[in-house]
Amino acid sequence: MKTNYEPKEKFVERMNILLKDKEDVKKFFETAKTLPKKSIRINTLKITPKELIQRIKKYDWKITQIKDNPEIIRIESQLKPGEIGKTREHILGYYYVQEITSMMPILALQPKPNDIFLDLCASPGSKTTQAAALMENKGTIIANDLSIGRIAILSANLQRLSVTNTIVTRHPGTELFTKLIKLNFKFDKILVDAPCSGEGNCRISPRTFLEWSESLLKGLSRKQKKLIQAGFDLLNKDGEMIYSTCTHAPEENEEVVNHLLENNPNAEILPITNLPIKTREGITEWNNKPLNPSLKNAKRIYHHDNDMEGFFLCKIKKTSEETKKTGENSI
Repeated sequence: MKTNYEPKEKFVERMNILLKDKEDVKKFFETAKTLPKKSIRINTLKITPKELIQRIKKYDWKITQIKDNPEIIRIESQLKPGEIGKTREHILGYYYVQEITSMMPILALQPKPNDIFLDLCASPGSKTTQAAALMENKGTIIANDLSIGRIAILSANLQRLSVTNTIVTRHPGTELFTKLIKLNFKFDKILVDAPCSGEGNCRISPRTFLEWSESLLKGLSRKQKKLIQAGFDLLNKDGEMIYSTCTHAPEENEEVVNHLLENNPNAEILPITNLPIKTREGITEWNNKPLNPSLKNAKRIYHHDNDMEGFFLCKIKKTSEETKKTGENSI
């Protein structure tokens, strides 16, 4: 049974500023009181979409495949609690239960076979295993997380899905960065899926409304700025990074990327053109402060646009090995 918490007045004010249109805001909060549909990602390391769909017909699930991404399936049927995780196909690692918007960062980043890829905040492994599938278990993935409990979950999922190109590490993000810099170890692709306030997950976790505060956003923003800089410093020249969160707060999204751009003249935001769901442009002003105009190329995903969870992502390229601006990177 879902418990609904009323959003705080300040949060409502902020969503009115972000969405602008009253009907849009109304739809946002109405959708927030509903439960999202389940979705799965077919693990192409073990089975083809066609084979998996044939196997799950016995469950009488009504399903929809996402256009141009046959490995992504939304289950339209109302499922029993735990049903999706108890099937033989799930236990065998033929599919991974994953929110569709959570799949967008790896679709945008497109890691290739033989890339060297870093997933900085990897557990429980949804995006790591998705990257491994796109890389066809070739190249190298370093999947990092901090908590030993989360590392255990990550390792179990890698094993269940037969991922063999991944090294699991346990470090704070900035500490791992320091170790790798000393080794002069760089990456072709990096994902910084940063810990955040989770505003985009209010449908599955309505306590988000209860726990939300502007002081929480500011504290997270400071940590996120350190993480994004750490990730960027580990990129090869012409390497690409996705910075993503499951929140809508500009302090955790555009302002974090803007901080990176201000301190790294060799950072460039790239357009993202291959996502199969509705997205909106990033914002270029917040609290009367102008942000870098290229932030319009970032992507905002709102739950009422797709009947999915909320998300933010931005694709960044390192154009040269130019050193960041000195004295301007304080957080």
